[in-house]
Amino acid sequence: MSGAQEIREINEKVKKESVFVVALMAELGKVIVGQNYILEKLIIGLLSDGHILLEGVPGLAKTLAVKTLAAAIKTKFQRMQFTPDLLPADLTGTTIYSQNDGKFTVKKGPLFANLILADEINRAPAKVQSALLEAMQERQVTIGDTTFQLPDPFLVLATQNPIEQEGTYPLPEAQVDRFMLKLKVTYPSKEEERQILERMTSGNEIKINPVTTPEEIKAAKHTVSQIYVDEKIKNYIVDIVHATRNPEEYKLNSLKPLIAFGASPRATINLTLASKAYAFIQGRGYVTPEDVKTIGLDVLRHRIILTYEAEAEEVTTEDIVKQIFDGVEVP
Repeated sequence: MSGAQEIREINEKVKKESVFVVALMAELGKVIVGQNYILEKLIIGLLSDGHILLEGVPGLAKTLAVKTLAAAIKTKFQRMQFTPDLLPADLTGTTIYSQNDGKFTVKKGPLFANLILADEINRAPAKVQSALLEAMQERQVTIGDTTFQLPDPFLVLATQNPIEQEGTYPLPEAQVDRFMLKLKVTYPSKEEERQILERMTSGNEIKINPVTTPEEIKAAKHTVSQIYVDEKIKNYIVDIVHATRNPEEYKLNSLKPLIAFGASPRATINLTLASKAYAFIQGRGYVTPEDVKTIGLDVLRHRIILTYEAEAEEVTTEDIVKQIFDGVEVP
């Protein structure tokens, strides 16, 4: 079978299988007003097995968005409020001794769900964060001496509040790197806020109907993995990530003193996977440079570590990523 024919076939398959995305977005839109950017990225995370870090002030419907997504997919949802006194066993579960038969039984923790909302992840101590990250990376949890596989799909959505720094434990870079996407949740527009007012104060309960199933998501994930990525696009992705480490090779000399550390190879992998999922959402069986650009900021914004000079000049990682996308040649 020729390459062109293969692309045509995958394109047809994607068109058929991505129909549920429109229904899912419409169902989420019944509750969530105007946060299409967030909703789209949640679906991308789901389709590419990538965990998501959401940053935004309280009250911007971060929890509501995740809860609504779980209801629309008919999956098990767990919300965990992270606090400084939380223990790893509060997440993973523990063994309980039964006096009746003298045996230990395993009581599984809230991590055994499909969609996990880790609220205010930066409020929990390091041990709890590492327990969550082990589950995210290995997709398994060890309780006592038994290892349990976590369900599929398994997606962690963690939120952090950017304004209150008191009593928080900032996430180390190695942990932040485990999140495929970091999303900035912003305030709604005036019109959207008016809509929120109407919808949330009318006293009418909004019923969410399941429009897809975990099985359908699994099948879609398999199709996403088959989406065609041209050699030129692969080189483009590698160039973008490489430019975060060696900007001078791409004539971006002004960025050299601003970047302490560039993105890791995990960024290359995640940028490719997220671009494939984004193409799927658009109903396409191949990735375009535009897909890479659209998703690139969310994949890279938390993976570049700035120098003191950049912080003194109030340069953000977003500014740097935008300059890299402007500077690296598009195929």
